[in-house]
Amino acid sequence: MPKNVLKNVSHTASHIIVANWKMHGNLQKNALLIQQYLTQLSDLKNTKVVVCAPYPYLAQVQTLLTGRGIAWGAQNMGKYEQGAYTGEVSAEMLCDFGCQYVILGHSERSTAYCESDVNIAEKFMLAKQYGITPILCVGETLIEREAGVMEMVVGKQLDTIIRLYGVEVFADAIISYEPIWAIGTGLAATPEQAQAMHDFIRHKLSALNSEAIARLKILYGGSVNPQNAVQLLTVDGVDGGLVGKCSLNAQDFIKICRSVDGLSS
Repeated sequence: MPKNVLKNVSHTASHIIVANWKMHGNLQKNALLIQQYLTQLSDLKNTKVVVCAPYPYLAQVQTLLTGRGIAWGAQNMGKYEQGAYTGEVSAEMLCDFGCQYVILGHSERSTAYCESDVNIAEKFMLAKQYGITPILCVGETLIEREAGVMEMVVGKQLDTIIRLYGVEVFADAIISYEPIWAIGTGLAATPEQAQAMHDFIRHKLSALNSEAIARLKILYGGSVNPQNAVQLLTVDGVDGGLVGKCSLNAQDFIKICRSVDGLSS
């Protein structure tokens, strides 16, 4: 059973913006990027900022961000608590480095490493047990959207968790809707597409337990940039964003965070 775990995160900010550095960075670049973040993002009133760094840099991120108002997390996590799983990183290890968040089910991982919905669900539950807030990525391919089955695809990804653990586990968690066709392509969803999917997710889960889902945050991810951030991340039902490429450019990321914060209520 989990020991000395982190406390569950309370999402009191109006919006959450998550920086997903993916497989980028080194000690020098990370330090500069975080320094730039801190100079411009420490006074945000309504927006929580989270940095999800590669495993080797979690200690560095912890040192630089502790007590500075920006949270941090990892980009993946093993589904076992411990054991002979070479190359895996456990939830307890993430807790050792103060990680409050972990991205799970990102399409860049689930596709390349053939992760099943069941595997992702098991990781989701384990993160919850260790007090780490899971950021569950869901989304459809371009073929699936053009076929009009995007809600069925996203619904199936959620149904696995509901079937195994119940809808209540989504309380105080985060879902990030990331249309696979938009990730890294420069082609973002329209505000109408984002709002429609966020409404679908929220209504689907709320129908099962509205009280628990009132504490769920739903983000949008997929080619978020300073030009489209306000239109995408402040529409009804969208609680923030998961930002990839633009999080590596300090000024772009700062613009995204500040523009959203300025319109948060």
